[in-house]
Amino acid sequence: MNLVIVHSHFRPGGVRRVIELAAPALVRTLNPRVTEVVLMAGEAPEDLWRRNFEKSLGDVRVTRAIDPALGYLTELRNATRPVLARIRDHLRRWLNRGGKSFVWAHNQSLGRNLLLTQELSRASEEFHFPLLLHHHDWWFDNRWARWPEMQRHGFWTLTKVARTLFPAHAKVWHATINRADATILQRHLGSTTAWLPNPSASEVRAASSRIRKTQSWIHRELGEHAPIWLVPCRLLRRKNLAEALLLARWLRPEAWLVTTAGVSSAAEQSYARKLEFAARQNGWRLRLGVLDGKSKAPSIPELMETSEVVLLTSIVEGFGLPYVEAAAARRPFIARMLPNMASDLNEFGFRFPQIYDEVFVDPMLFDWPAERRRQTERFRRWRSELPKSAQQQVRFPSVLTTSCGFPAVAFSRLTLLAQLEILRQPVELSWERSVHLNPSLARWRSQASEGHLQPTRWPKQANRWLSVDAYARRLAELISRPKSNVQQSHGEHCHRDLVASKLRPEYLYPLLWTVEP
Repeated sequence: MNLVIVHSHFRPGGVRRVIELAAPALVRTLNPRVTEVVLMAGEAPEDLWRRNFEKSLGDVRVTRAIDPALGYLTELRNATRPVLARIRDHLRRWLNRGGKSFVWAHNQSLGRNLLLTQELSRASEEFHFPLLLHHHDWWFDNRWARWPEMQRHGFWTLTKVARTLFPAHAKVWHATINRADATILQRHLGSTTAWLPNPSASEVRAASSRIRKTQSWIHRELGEHAPIWLVPCRLLRRKNLAEALLLARWLRPEAWLVTTAGVSSAAEQSYARKLEFAARQNGWRLRLGVLDGKSKAPSIPELMETSEVVLLTSIVEGFGLPYVEAAAARRPFIARMLPNMASDLNEFGFRFPQIYDEVFVDPMLFDWPAERRRQTERFRRWRSELPKSAQQQVRFPSVLTTSCGFPAVAFSRLTLLAQLEILRQPVELSWERSVHLNPSLARWRSQASEGHLQPTRWPKQANRWLSVDAYARRLAELISRPKSNVQQSHGEHCHRDLVASKLRPEYLYPLLWTVEP
């Protein structure tokens, strides 16, 4: 069997991490035996990652099937018909070679190339190979900029998008990475879908010599010996990095806040430039994308293990690998708990000593009237660009219905401009005005200064859910089970309910309404 792994790219991130962890176990588990793994994408993976990936698969041949037409359509800037023709030729060449193939396609639900999604489904039906559409993120989950992009390439209606993401033929299966999404899919698509939590190693421990080497490397990069507070992520608006910087400055002023990767999308450039410029201008201890362009850099798990604290301040996550990987590395972890992930992590057995719902700030720390006007204008513009049916489901966020006089506002519910206003305030002033709004932070600050923040323990029951072997077994079981009879209307209703779930007020954030800062 050929295992064909499809993704728009193999850039650093959660999807690539799932692929590198799970592929060796899948090769051992799938029947018939896998003799070749094909990496199919719009751009080739970096050489170091590719070599490590090939080594992890032993004697199984790894082949690259790269064509830019499989990447993000916004980065191609080509007319639809030539791109579509290239995709069809590419899939025919690689998926009609004889023998059996299993196609494991990642994040087509992000909507960055629905032409590819459409043609994968058609090829699956024509050449009779199983296709697993693995949904990590959704295009309608605070990513509505995808909508006009889809329309430009012929996907004019939500119905057509739904039929593309949830095709009604016998060779397609679906996997989601959290139970909340899986529940909606299973309601409409039955046995064609399953909840497939991301795999993780239960323990990531580097040799002491490697730890010392990693510490020396990061201190050389920063130009000094200092505590490292690490955010293992790419530079994306949804990572809400200004909040991580605020927490680091409040709880451990001498620490450097470090992110592992930089910008990987043109849509994030404006946010990144604004944040980086403000940090440089104000002398904040912030280093973005420390691993970018470094061929001999340590791995993310090695950086996590040598960091004093790992943080995750995201406002949108499908699974949130840092939650479990920080536990595997036995590092103290400070993070927002997102509603779509809380029950899953609880079922895995994790108990996080430093977890919070929101960081609240005193509205006197920034120009609230100006921020309210800015948010109101951006929200109205964002809503006007939604499909008509979606516009009817959206209500004004509660923060915009309050004119003045409220005692606190969640930092995550502000634009980057307002967040930077707060960060520019003297750190002790913003702390004094906000600490009473966040009862846990005073205790965490004391613990951080003494090196006593608590790591998250790895629960025994987590291995039953998160080991690579359990992951491979669940995936293999999914594509071998008897399938429900799926009709086109089932996929349309599934898509409708998923969209509605992501338009609830608690999921709306000003950071994601526009690419403007």
